Amino acid sequence: MAITYYWEDLKPGSVRELGSITVNAEEIKEFASQFDPQPFHVDELAGRRSMFGNLCASGWHTCALAMKLTVENFLNQAASMGSPGIENLRWLKPVYPDDTLSLRHSIVESRPLRKRRDTGLVRSVWELFNQNGEKVMQMEGYGMFRRRSPATDEEIASLETPKA
Repeated sequence: MAITYYWEDLKPGSVRELGSITVNAEEIKEFASQFDPQPFHVDELAGRRSMFGNLCASGWHTCALAMKLTVENFLNQAASMGSPGIENLRWLKPVYPDDTLSLRHSIVESRPLRKRRDTGLVRSVWELFNQNGEKVMQMEGYGMFRRRSPATDEEIASLETPKA
């Protein structure tokens, strides 16, 4: 697949809508039975009896759905070099069977790496909303992206100069 986005294209303040996905009860139970077999994720009756009032997706399933949308609608077209991790993850509302989730990706910071001149680091916020516009998940973390051109000596020097 052709690369459309390099580090230089990923500007702070930019926002991308990364598509939607609908989750069904069987997918919720299948994921949970393998990775998070808590009763309210694998059994409808247990879900109805829980504080959630219904079968609901594991938070980790919700993250995996957001990752799928990110890869399909952004990272497959980007010079992505992986991620050093996330800083913040919050599950704000349960995800229920037949919810349609939409993902918004916002870039909040971007900087070149000092030691890897061919790579830039981007800090982003992912917000996942259900079909009612309610935010169900928010995650903040980093991605590394290849640069079109390696950083110059001047650019690296400016990173090392203390700011007054």
